Amino acid sequence: MSRKSPRMSKCFSFTASRDWFYRYWFAKSGLRSVSTSLGDGTVMQCWVPKIRKPSKPNLVLVHGFGANAMWQYAEALHHFTPRFNVYVPDLIFFGRSYTSRPDRTESFQARCLMRLMDLQGVKRMCMVGISYGGFVAYSMAVQYPQALDRLVLCCTGVCLEEEDLKEGLFPVKSLEEAKLVLMPQTPDKLRELMRVSFVRPATGVPSFFLTDFIKVMCSEYVEEKGELIQEILKDRNLSSLPKIRQPTLLVWGEQDQIFPLELGHRLKRHIGDSAELVVIKNAGHAVNLEKPKEFIKHLKLFLL
Repeated sequence: MSRKSPRMSKCFSFTASRDWFYRYWFAKSGLRSVSTSLGDGTVMQCWVPKIRKPSKPNLVLVHGFGANAMWQYAEALHHFTPRFNVYVPDLIFFGRSYTSRPDRTESFQARCLMRLMDLQGVKRMCMVGISYGGFVAYSMAVQYPQALDRLVLCCTGVCLEEEDLKEGLFPVKSLEEAKLVLMPQTPDKLRELMRVSFVRPATGVPSFFLTDFIKVMCSEYVEEKGELIQEILKDRNLSSLPKIRQPTLLVWGEQDQIFPLELGHRLKRHIGDSAELVVIKNAGHAVNLEKPKEFIKHLKLFLL
């Protein structure tokens, strides 16, 4: 059997098959995938409602690094589509979104996302951002405070400082090492990402499954994604982080190794009384995947 596995992986992709299932699930949930040109060589892909109901509020679900947006929000989708017009975008250099412009900041991502929502006729919204998606969501709240009603930031280290890396707050010691882990290009690096993302990572996963996942999910825009990571760490310090005033829910895995819980407490102190911090036990950075029921419960309590 072990000798046939590599050959099997060439004719059957588990990752692509699961991706197809998620596409079917999103379509069945009342969404359709659209591609929108923003001008200046920028195109964004987004799942939008097939029928937008003006009487419903709008909810934007913003993904992080790793698997694409469908994988990160599939579990939550049916909890919110009955009550919200739900939008699930691919950020720039994820999925089918891209730009020819050189800007790699989260503020540029936020401007593109706001432009996309404008073109969809969405002027006010609630927003959920997971990890890197939370950096973009926070920037949206800063730049367009009138557009965001409520904000959820999940394991989002937006208040990290450049010095934190040197002082050992993270499991990696350098920016280059962070890039290798967050954008794995080998089965061993993907296993390392799983170890730092989950409290109980899957073990014994065959290398050909991991190679298949990397080929489908991690092989495009590798250099550009590395520049995104570099940009979120560049000259970052808490004193220059603007405060936001929207009601904000912070959700953190108690054992998050990528953005440790200390950053959650730091962000709560920085925002102040308008923020609430919820800590989910026995969960790591991928809390939305590791503890989906608890994650969704807190989202529903806050958003509904």
